[in-house]
Amino acid sequence: MAAGVGRRRVVSLLPYVVRTLRKESPNHANRMLPSLRYSETGFTINGVKYEGSLLIVENKVMSWAPKRFSEINAESLSIFKVLRPVPEILVLGCGRHIDFVNEELRQFLRSIGIKLEAIDSRNAASTYNILNEEGRMVAAALLPYGVSS
Repeated sequence: MAAGVGRRRVVSLLPYVVRTLRKESPNHANRMLPSLRYSETGFTINGVKYEGSLLIVENKVMSWAPKRFSEINAESLSIFKVLRPVPEILVLGCGRHIDFVNEELRQFLRSIGIKLEAIDSRNAASTYNILNEEGRMVAAALLPYGVSS
């Protein structure tokens, strides 16, 4: 009977232990970017405006070379070949419209263990914010919303 009481106590403490570990974990959402917002020509993060395409990796914001969807390829995402740990998911903001992601790019991302979510940039910003708030290992490659194929 005492063992049963001990187990219940341990089980009841699990949520507290998990919360504590998450707070101390260097990969947890404590370092997350609080807010990513889109515009026709760029993005705003924490009140700072960025013009053009962005790549967000490990909550670091970088300018990203592609200006149109047709310029997105494995080379434009080659940072993921050397990045460790590899993000669980890449949110690809395609601009105003969702476009077909070619098989070569899909295969490249699969080969390094990254799932792809290709959506319009407005929804990409929201999806990134949600996944980031959940503490997920997420990266974003974003074309401005005003870009069309």
